[in-house]
Amino acid sequence: MKLTTEKIFTHPLGIIGAAAGATALWGSAYPFIKLSYAELGIGNDDIYRQILFAGYRFFLASLLILLFMKLFGKRVSYQSGSLFKVGQVGLYQTLLQYILFYYGLSGSTGVQGAIIAGTTSFFQILLAHYMYASDKINVRKLIGLIVGFSGVVLVGISKGSLSFEFGIAEICLLLAAFFGALGNVLSKKASEQLDVIYMTAYQMLLGGVALVAIGAAGAGMMPFEFTATAVWMLLYLALLSAFAFVLWNTVMKYNKVGSISMYLFLIPVFGVFLSAILLTEQLHGVVWAALALVVSGIVIVNGKRNNSPKQEQAIASGERKVL
Repeated sequence: MKLTTEKIFTHPLGIIGAAAGATALWGSAYPFIKLSYAELGIGNDDIYRQILFAGYRFFLASLLILLFMKLFGKRVSYQSGSLFKVGQVGLYQTLLQYILFYYGLSGSTGVQGAIIAGTTSFFQILLAHYMYASDKINVRKLIGLIVGFSGVVLVGISKGSLSFEFGIAEICLLLAAFFGALGNVLSKKASEQLDVIYMTAYQMLLGGVALVAIGAAGAGMMPFEFTATAVWMLLYLALLSAFAFVLWNTVMKYNKVGSISMYLFLIPVFGVFLSAILLTEQLHGVVWAALALVVSGIVIVNGKRNNSPKQEQAIASGERKVL
């Protein structure tokens, strides 16, 4: 029997492998960014160099996605009329999100960054409540939000003491999660007219160029002394951004969104444990409690509901009616 892409990504093992693989890649970004900072001598206050490094990453990632599209015969050239939609997504999903994310992660631990990133799901629920008629917050979602944000509160205690520490770095990470969520919601709307891979490649390209321009304005175009280690770390970060998206987008294409979305809770899980392994960060009891709350909240929010066929049809119809 000939294996097709659809058969691979609708098989249970294919779904688990693709979804877990994508979330593992995204989770690994946290410790690798911290390691890249150490290798290149990027300090907590080197804001422009942090932004420039982020620009390198997403510019390279966009080129990798465009190369992927070219190899598989997809249209790569600019599509007339798509600039506003692509630019809007790029502004929030790449530019604002990663200016805040890179700065926030420089002053926080990889463990904290991974846990706070889990709040993206909650911000998406809040935004969808106001932007989509069929996606209002219900009791189940509200419980998930409360449980999840309780975990975020505990993140401030995860540095090894019982004192509450939630400073500017953690606030920047929360804002990054918010802008990431806003970008995701806007990209969902834009994908109704644009190919998702095309949209992502060009929003990364625009966002990456903007990040490079902002970073270069304050730090110069090439302020780094790239070692072989730094080069492969940058390439890895670019590859994971490109490959994780393609993998996730493919498995989403052939399966119901609701059945796949719950795998997103694996991102903070992978991020926490990979940070502990690669950065030798200790997993204090408070970290375990915070992680458990965030993961529980995401699972509650994305829990499977047993709707009738008529309800599913009504939900699908409602999702297309944007307020």
